[in-house]
Amino acid sequence: MKQQLSQSGFCAAFLALVCGSRAAPYVSEPQTTFSQQPTTTVPVVPHTNVTFHGPFEGTPTTTGALSTTVLAASIPARPPPPELLKYPADGKLHGDQPAPYTPSGGIGTNGSVPVYRVASDFDYQSLALALYHEWIELDLFHWGLARFPESEFEANKLTAEDRYLLQFMAEQEVGHATILTNMLGPQAPRQCTYNYPVTSLREYLDFCQKLTRWSEAGVYGFLPHLNSGPAAQLLLQSITTEARQQMIFRQFSGLFPMPVWFMVAVPQSWAWTMLAPYISSCPYNQTRLVWQNFPALHVLNQPNSARINGSDVWNETTGGWSNTLSTQDIARSEFCVNATAVGESCAPGITRNRTEPLSYPGRQVFLKWDDPGRPVGPNNSYVTATEVEVPRFAAWVTQLNVTYSPLEDVNLSNRTAYTIQPNVSTLEGDPAINGTMFLALTDIDLYVTPYNLTQLNPHVAALAMYQAG
Repeated sequence: MKQQLSQSGFCAAFLALVCGSRAAPYVSEPQTTFSQQPTTTVPVVPHTNVTFHGPFEGTPTTTGALSTTVLAASIPARPPPPELLKYPADGKLHGDQPAPYTPSGGIGTNGSVPVYRVASDFDYQSLALALYHEWIELDLFHWGLARFPESEFEANKLTAEDRYLLQFMAEQEVGHATILTNMLGPQAPRQCTYNYPVTSLREYLDFCQKLTRWSEAGVYGFLPHLNSGPAAQLLLQSITTEARQQMIFRQFSGLFPMPVWFMVAVPQSWAWTMLAPYISSCPYNQTRLVWQNFPALHVLNQPNSARINGSDVWNETTGGWSNTLSTQDIARSEFCVNATAVGESCAPGITRNRTEPLSYPGRQVFLKWDDPGRPVGPNNSYVTATEVEVPRFAAWVTQLNVTYSPLEDVNLSNRTAYTIQPNVSTLEGDPAINGTMFLALTDIDLYVTPYNLTQLNPHVAALAMYQAG
């Protein structure tokens, strides 16, 4: 068994887990000394501090996403398998129990040894995308500590203990990168160089809370579709840490930590679209990805959470896709980190509640989108693409909902339009449009749910993060 597991890419920790290890003896009386053989510790993946940050200025040697034979322009919608509708769901047992206190059914419950490695192209490309995210987070968290002086942290009311938390989150990424590399094997993506759209600490915190949101949401989108259940298990245990990081960055930014009842899930191509523009260059022969890069959507009146009145803004972002807030034109009297009144202050805290909401139903949201065909991502070797010629709807993708609002005053010459934020809830009492969420332009109002949101990809014209709360 040990030889088989080794060939499957198991690390020493999992050999101990599945093959068994001797437990420490139980003692009922105190002992003066106690010792046992040390357990095997898995080495972390090699990593270094990235020394260069900035845009890629060379010439790409390869362009386009990884591809083989494409069988169809899209995957057609089909009815659910009939067997899924047959289970009576009456609270009774309907099959023989395989063991005491164990119901029949389930996946991976037959006692077979789990294999912690990818099992399909879908698995590999999904976990490789997740690893690209872990690498940028490892660098981003270290970069922020090195880039911004202690005085700027203190001006934003962040202490040495807060800076250590940021350092610890970087160390968490070493573990995440290691576990994904071990499951992917020798061709796993490696560290790259990066280009961040920020010049101030407040902009940095906003970019961090948006990046951790799309990274988290991207994993939630593909996790239930993985062929390898064991790989999904380990990725789940890392992404729950990522979710906590996102909440910490919201608290650093003086935002309500979790203003939603359900966390949003998005397709891999959405997460890759958001991530790729901030990767400058990667090592030669780096593992390439299959996912699509959508054109950027610019929210011209993107809510700015650094302002006391964050909804009264115009063109205060550092660019499309992430739509990271800009602090360049905020007067000191309008900067909410300096405010002291309850409902106005956005100083770091366990929780903050705004008197003036960042966004609200009925708000007019002005949009501008890029045309496709622009180089983006590592070494400018990917190209933005869409099949949509005329966008007609804004798709608000949040929590469990995909809600469409019509685009108004569409101008294809300069690619602008506006829409009205809809008034919609997930369940009574929970406004659906809230938090750090996604906004897409589409040509149809296709009915999709979190489990099959990828069906919308062929109809997406452009994509953005929207700071609804």
